[in-house]
Amino acid sequence: MKRLDLAWRGIDDEARVDRARVRVDDDGMIAHGTSITDDYALSWSLDATEGWITRTLGVTVHGDGWWRALALAHSHEGVWTAHVETHGDVDLPLAGIEDDAALGGALDCDLGLCPVTNTMPIRRLGLLDADADADADICTTLVMAWVEVPSLRVLRSDQVYRYAGPALIGFRSGDFAAEISVDGDGFVIDYPQLARRVPSP
Repeated sequence: MKRLDLAWRGIDDEARVDRARVRVDDDGMIAHGTSITDDYALSWSLDATEGWITRTLGVTVHGDGWWRALALAHSHEGVWTAHVETHGDVDLPLAGIEDDAALGGALDCDLGLCPVTNTMPIRRLGLLDADADADADICTTLVMAWVEVPSLRVLRSDQVYRYAGPALIGFRSGDFAAEISVDGDGFVIDYPQLARRVPSP
């Protein structure tokens, strides 16, 4: 069992600071963290302790005169459910799962702008241990339950992961592609256009 304190600074938004406390072992992790921006403050908790598969994600976001909370759960039968609470008026899409059927086959959540949720597919697919000659060209397409921030709307996201070299993960979603550098535990060090690791306070 390993405990980590991690922090990132936004690249797309230098005002954004993300922090996470993680308890990780060979089979999964449990974590909680925060994201602070000029427009909102967000806190989250994650349980992915069984084979690096998401079981629960809780997210609360506060803005000026409004807040929203999402409790997202993934059953052993593969069914995603969401409980939502909202307060105040804000011009954002409705929180919660937009289309239940679209999430069929998803094993992971992907919290928008959060570097931590990339770790589950990286570890479950064994991309830290891939052999450069055998696996560099193998791509795995995954369905994600993507949580849009700050609306907390949950959408289907098709994402591709591949081994791109030692401590380097190839990622693609739609028209966006990047090579993400990670540490020995599979946590993001540098995610181009999104976030870069900084010393944890």
